[in-house]
Amino acid sequence: MFTPRHSGTAVLAASALLLTACGGDGTDGATQADAGADVTDPVVTTYDGGILVLDGSTLEVEADIELEGFNRLNPAGDGRHLLVSTSQGFQVLDAVAGELTDTVFEAETPGHVVVHEGRTALFDDGTGEITVFDSDAAGEVTPDEADTHSAGEPHHGVAVELSSGQILHTLGDEEEVNGVVVLGPDGEEVARTEECPGVHGETVAEEETVVIGCQDGALVYDGDGFAKVDSEDDYGRIGNQAGSEHSPVVLGDYKVDEDAELERPERIALIDGAAEELELVGLPASYTFRSLGRGPEGEALVLGTDGTLHVIDPEEGEVTNGVELMDEWEEPLEWQKPRPALFVRGSTAYVSDSDANELHAVDLESLEVTATQELKAAPNELSGVSAH
Repeated sequence: MFTPRHSGTAVLAASALLLTACGGDGTDGATQADAGADVTDPVVTTYDGGILVLDGSTLEVEADIELEGFNRLNPAGDGRHLLVSTSQGFQVLDAVAGELTDTVFEAETPGHVVVHEGRTALFDDGTGEITVFDSDAAGEVTPDEADTHSAGEPHHGVAVELSSGQILHTLGDEEEVNGVVVLGPDGEEVARTEECPGVHGETVAEEETVVIGCQDGALVYDGDGFAKVDSEDDYGRIGNQAGSEHSPVVLGDYKVDEDAELERPERIALIDGAAEELELVGLPASYTFRSLGRGPEGEALVLGTDGTLHVIDPEEGEVTNGVELMDEWEEPLEWQKPRPALFVRGSTAYVSDSDANELHAVDLESLEVTATQELKAAPNELSGVSAH
């Protein structure tokens, strides 16, 4: 049964007061918002020219930070800070205060940020350098105090530090990426595989099982070694994943047209790392790389181009519910362009509507919209503070 759009909610129609931007911080045209903000459970979205920080309950805009360029957002893992990928590297944003700090982890091409078991790992695609620090220290640690590792060659990659102290990172160069290696706390190699063409993305499931996407399936690392889960198609690309500590099953996208300028898939992949199995589930609409999330009980969530947030039982492989949030939309050809996005924190799903310039908060237990906020511009990246 699908819940109709905006049912059971009072939509917040009044515009929120934006804090006036003031002095520059010396970073690529960025300016900081007034530092008087004390934002509750911040949710953060980018727009063309800046970053908005919103109250996580009311969705009122508490800070408006000017920042040119296409900027990506990543939770730092301490419940207060985010890491903003800028032209200079990973810049620390104090979301509770509603301001960018002066701390920048320099990177030629800032890529993926992974938070796991109290450690935050940054990957520089331009150098292959990995930077790791305690998540709780995100607001205090300086770049020279963090641990550093090398992935060998520059490439679009990812790294994660496991609870054992092992570092898992991708292998590749600027021409291709095709594998993953795991290093022990002493730097010695523990496991390696180069049987993952087009390796992209990672997530962690129940029992700290790591799942990494490939063009022909997925890799599963269980702490001792790798297993390969094959796609049903010769080219069945899994490039974006969402895991949950409450489920052994990982949610992934699934694309089958290697030559497509832009494929709009209508199936998702459910990868059971423990059983080393992959199941495909059909959807009534397509979705994008910003459409995947997990609920508080491990339920799989997919924001479709039909405007509906679909709820999937990962063990049964069935769409069980959903809530309509917006009109139908189409994914733009350029991946940097705004499109609706999903960010999940606890039992709340935050969903942006880039066509209507709105942000919705959805209670995942009742599937009711609890707040809606109109924004000054089309929202693009969507994230928030999150302690893992």
